[in-house]
Amino acid sequence: QVQLVESGGGLVQAGGSLRLSCAASGRTFSSYAMGWFRQAPGKEREFVAAISWSGNTYYTNSVKGRFTISRDNAKNTVYLQMNSLKPEDTAVYYCAARVVSAASIPAEYDYWGQGTQVTVSS
Repeated sequence: QVQLVESGGGLVQAGGSLRLSCAASGRTFSSYAMGWFRQAPGKEREFVAAISWSGNTYYTNSVKGRFTISRDNAKNTVYLQMNSLKPEDTAVYYCAARVVSAASIPAEYDYWGQGTQVTVSS
């Protein structure tokens, strides 16, 4: 069982930056692939970024060059550094975990955090 707790969301102006953190419980964090997803009101949950257990990273096209996913296995934490934020990035951001390989489909993840709100004003 893995428990995930996100933090770092908030209100920021367009062009600003935020860093989201996701702290995971459990001793096998390093064996999990971690993903970040987001869900805006009235929309489906969508893939943002993922990092495999070995550190390979994946991004949706709309955030490439702006967002960076990273992990610190010693701290059982995954991060999402978000730069050059746009109003369309406004959503609840969720982290998720699954065994071994990274994936971009929400249904393939086994564990989810409660989410953190990111609001980007224009």
